[in-house]
Amino acid sequence: MKVHTIDLRFQGVPGVIAAYLLESRDEIALIETGPGSTLERLCEGVLECGVVLERVKKVFVTHVHLDHAGAAGWWANQGAQVFCHPRAERHLVEPSRLIDGARQVYGAAFDSLWGEVMPAPQERVTALRDGEEIAFGDERIVAIETPGHARHHHAFAVNDVCFTGDVAGVKLEGSAYLSVAAAPPQFELEPYLQSVKRLREREFSRLYLTHFGVIDDPLGHLMRYEDRVKEVAAEARRSNVLGLEEEAWRARFEMSERERCLLGGDSIEIWGRYQAVNGTSMCADGLRGWASSDLNSIG
Repeated sequence: MKVHTIDLRFQGVPGVIAAYLLESRDEIALIETGPGSTLERLCEGVLECGVVLERVKKVFVTHVHLDHAGAAGWWANQGAQVFCHPRAERHLVEPSRLIDGARQVYGAAFDSLWGEVMPAPQERVTALRDGEEIAFGDERIVAIETPGHARHHHAFAVNDVCFTGDVAGVKLEGSAYLSVAAAPPQFELEPYLQSVKRLREREFSRLYLTHFGVIDDPLGHLMRYEDRVKEVAAEARRSNVLGLEEEAWRARFEMSERERCLLGGDSIEIWGRYQAVNGTSMCADGLRGWASSDLNSIG
């Protein structure tokens, strides 16, 4: 199997969102589509790999957040079959609720950030259960249910490599910093840790992160990411106990993560790229929602 990394250059920023073009025998597949705003760049990338768009017949999305699956409906309307988690299926077929929620968050910036989100025909969407396999050329693509970042999240394994979506975090190429993907509303600590453990136990030789690129030390990366998830959860609990308001919570989390990034040797430019793709305000909101419900359940 041949894997091509396509840099979608989200908002003109290189190295923050990837889609992966897979070739096996006479078949072509995509893992992740990115948002509608980068669809033109994705199509250019496919053509640069020497593949005509009509040959893309299978598309796999790890979850339906717009930076991962915003353009999935377009591919479905071109005749590709889109594979996803069972809880993601309805949002691909009827994305209006997803769009409305994102518009409330991003307001007037929605269109420039995410572009058009097209509904996928029902017959072009296939939900995969945990462990279900899809034949692909000489390979089989296996769905691994991996909640924690989102309840509708799959990672996809092909032999000894794994396409992780957001469940293995955000680590940009050339950076020492590892950012926890904690967007609201479905960050959940225990499922997250269990998902990371599942990937670790598979002993993959490589991970392909949507944000961004290849990890050649999967075990080391996943062990470090497990620690990072625990760290941000502990910080969220402390912030919650302090009774911070939303903006104070965001400021505290940004200061902590920015300091970690820069002290690790990364530049301000690298930090800006992390903020473009996994902003601390968004993650603080996800952690705040979890910590509040978590402490309420304990009490």
